[in-house]
Amino acid sequence: MTTTVLVAGASGDLGGRIVRALLDLDVRVRALSRGGAAAERLREDGRVDVVTAGYDDQTALVDALRGSDVVVSALSGTRSVIVDAQRALLAAAVDAGVPRFVPSDYSADYRAVTPGTNRNFELRREFAAVLDAAPVRATSVLNGAFTDMLTGQAPLVQFDRRLVLAWSSADQVLDFTTKDDVAHVVARVAVDPDAPRIVEVAGDRVTSRSLADTLSRLTGVRHRVLHAGTTGTLSAMARVGRRLSRDDDEPFPAWQGMQYFVSVFSGEGQLRNLGGERYAPPRWTTAEDVLAAHLGV
Repeated sequence: MTTTVLVAGASGDLGGRIVRALLDLDVRVRALSRGGAAAERLREDGRVDVVTAGYDDQTALVDALRGSDVVVSALSGTRSVIVDAQRALLAAAVDAGVPRFVPSDYSADYRAVTPGTNRNFELRREFAAVLDAAPVRATSVLNGAFTDMLTGQAPLVQFDRRLVLAWSSADQVLDFTTKDDVAHVVARVAVDPDAPRIVEVAGDRVTSRSLADTLSRLTGVRHRVLHAGTTGTLSAMARVGRRLSRDDDEPFPAWQGMQYFVSVFSGEGQLRNLGGERYAPPRWTTAEDVLAAHLGV
């Protein structure tokens, strides 16, 4: 019997990639949308069944989810999304008789991070407690950071200054996986009824020092590691930044980025139980692949 996978957040960046990865498999794909232009874009692919419901309309949510075998959440945001909207989605899944749920984790190992040091991880941990108490089989995918961030959102690599930043240790292992590889894994987790509670994968494991060496080799110009301080100092800066912030509901303000670097450079968020080989792509996309493509070399 064909598996029906419902994707919440299908119109987003990662959600769209998950939908495309699912379409490569023999599954029926549903995309949950709140309507409007996003729903129309999803309907352009005739292979996707678009269902509409707001997260504040439980009856409509249950109707949208009914008949699905698994709900995959790719929602992105802060408390109103990661906790509140996902709680509504989970409740609807239970009421609709959906047996499996994949939450929007896709991160470093938030379970081991010191409480109070990373807002976004705290929200995932809070929802995980709700999910573990629900009568569904859950699977979280932990993948470290998105490798794509090395060339954009995360200021770890300072291309113009030929520097790679490091806090506390330039040899701390950092886990990275591209969004496309994460989508590949999630799609295969979604169709595996025996998937475990946690699947940990990393497309690549690097350090600030190894990134500098890779950039030096790719460009032929020496790149150096810049020790930007300790994780303790960075954590204090993040606390100050958060207190001064005017909008605590922004998903990725500068202070949240600081908190993320504290979590990974301290080693707390490092993935310790990598596995999930049966969900892996034929070849992982490495940090060097991403950097080379960005540099055009």
